[in-house]
Amino acid sequence: MEDKINEIKSDLEKDLANVKDLNDLTLLKVKYLGKKGLITDLTSNMKDLSIEKRKEVGRIVNEIKEEVLGKINALEEELKNKELTLKLEKEKVDISLPSRKLKRGSRHPFNRIVEDVEDFFVSMGYDVVDGPELETDENCFRLLNLPLGHPARDAQDTFYIDEEYLLRTQTSSVQARTMQGNIEKTPIRMICPGKVYRRDEDATHSHQFGQVEGLVIDKNISLADLKGTLELFAKKMLGENTKVRFRPSYFPFTEPSVEVDVSCFKCGGTGCALCKQTGWIEVLGAGMVHPNVLKMGGYDPAIWSGFAFGTGLDRFAMFRYAIPDIRYLYTNDIRFLEQFDRKDDENEIK
Repeated sequence: MEDKINEIKSDLEKDLANVKDLNDLTLLKVKYLGKKGLITDLTSNMKDLSIEKRKEVGRIVNEIKEEVLGKINALEEELKNKELTLKLEKEKVDISLPSRKLKRGSRHPFNRIVEDVEDFFVSMGYDVVDGPELETDENCFRLLNLPLGHPARDAQDTFYIDEEYLLRTQTSSVQARTMQGNIEKTPIRMICPGKVYRRDEDATHSHQFGQVEGLVIDKNISLADLKGTLELFAKKMLGENTKVRFRPSYFPFTEPSVEVDVSCFKCGGTGCALCKQTGWIEVLGAGMVHPNVLKMGGYDPAIWSGFAFGTGLDRFAMFRYAIPDIRYLYTNDIRFLEQFDRKDDENEIK
């Protein structure tokens, strides 16, 4: 036993002298103190010893174990201090050097548009309502007068999860939810900005884009109320000189329905490549809420009337900031984002 201990002590001193880093020290610790280490091996035949001999061997083993552990811990502390010193030396910062200019972004143009839309409609007494992006076929289509087999469903290019659930193609689904959720059947004045999804992606379209739905239900609501609201909205978003044009159209959930154009913000209505020489750009669809939609929402069309409208928020961002490709809105390129504080300042000066 004494010979083994002396041999262990001698080997330990040699091994400690060859340790270069903490990884070497870890391997050394396993060699001497691990489950199959040299010190653990000293107790391998204790079961064959008498009780008195076991006590003596146990005491000797504990003493050598503490001695080895102490030397290893001391070297570990020394190596850690050395590594820290080298790291501090390597990462030392010269505070006398001039600072580097940090790249700075700004609020995303899409978020700016959403905030402006919400501020405008809240100032007119509208509520901002939210709804799920994973929708049911009933809320997204059937309650909006698009039953199964309706040809207008084909134009939506829908992402179906299964036969019942889908990624909403329009925020109009919140219109259905809001009417159903209004148990007392009181007047409604709401908007719902949010993400929608369709199978489409090019320079002016994306498979995911932002949309805002607006809905007003009350007594004696007319197309004139819709027209006045959208004219104010267009001027707020695109400038006081913006002109608005209404064209007859068709949507299953409104009757009558209209397409809404605004005068081209680039040429002022004189005609350019952006507006295809027409002087007008289509921005949203709208109309009076269809009687069938009112009925399915629990409102009597003989008493209640209303209007609804929907527009793409991404397109408003492209119009306001002259963004040529909708995909720029999703790149998170700081070179793209950092310019918008400056553009807002320019708009305020105008």
